[in-house]
Amino acid sequence: MNIIDEIGILAISTRLQRLSEQLRKDGALVYKSFDIDFEPKWFPVIYTLHIKEMLSVVEIANEIGYSHPSTISLLKELEKQKIISSKKDKLDERKRLIVLTAKGKELVLKMRPVWTIMKNALNEIADNQNNLLKAIEEAEQKLATQGFFQRISELKS
Repeated sequence: MNIIDEIGILAISTRLQRLSEQLRKDGALVYKSFDIDFEPKWFPVIYTLHIKEMLSVVEIANEIGYSHPSTISLLKELEKQKIISSKKDKLDERKRLIVLTAKGKELVLKMRPVWTIMKNALNEIADNQNNLLKAIEEAEQKLATQGFFQRISELKS
């Protein structure tokens, strides 16, 4: 056991980041093993557009819970790969609407069976996924109500 594991809750951010990095790294290997050219960081945008079909940049950012600049960065990457395309909204010229291209839709078709396999493996890893997801959801809700910094400020007073 290393020091990060020993200090418990104080290192929760570090441990979540470590877990996330491991899953992303292995996720990339999984896609590669199925001969799919795909970066795991693209998943939230691709999956959201697969379900919602056409969204603005702001709507995508809200759906995936990323900042506007982070979302734009991902969208630029996906557009460069020709996985998504954008067009101006006819009702609001300032707004760009994002959709999957034919290449993006083809990619989703190749990935869907892989997602099923991944979901099964993740269920094994999390043992009882409902507890892990429930704990994450609860933490997210509490932080949305009152942020970490706000809580520290109150305890400091």
